[in-house]
Amino acid sequence: MRDGDGWVRCQCGQVHWGLHGAAGLLLVRTDLDPAAVLLQLRASWTHGGGTWALPGGALDSHEDSMTAAAREAWEEAGIDPSVLAFKAIFSDDHGNWRYDTVIAHARTDPGAHEANAESEDMRWVPIDEVERYELHPGLRRSWVELIDHVKSTLSGTN
Repeated sequence: MRDGDGWVRCQCGQVHWGLHGAAGLLLVRTDLDPAAVLLQLRASWTHGGGTWALPGGALDSHEDSMTAAAREAWEEAGIDPSVLAFKAIFSDDHGNWRYDTVIAHARTDPGAHEANAESEDMRWVPIDEVERYELHPGLRRSWVELIDHVKSTLSGTN
């Protein structure tokens, strides 16, 4: 167990995982046409199980969002952090709890796979098709804003 593991009731009235907040990696494959993002099918026993989400999880007390997102992507999807080009962070701030989506690019296949029991499947999904999936509720709520941030990292405006 890590020091960030645990549930928090945030000011929005919901319960979230991560005593110090949480972060996920929104990884964009820029070598694909169209560019695609990595989605993880969360195992049924996990929070939001059976939905598509980003590899991610709780921040430990000593971690920043990029470090935590890269660690979680390694643990859950086998993504080597050295292939990541970090571009932006999108924060969903709930006052006493925050989820940071770390947007990163990969110029080649980083070898994503189900690296632990939290993942049932990994899939590269074209950006404009993401909302067709049954998304984790948190990702579904933020996707409308996230998609613009992702596209701006591809156009070089961010």
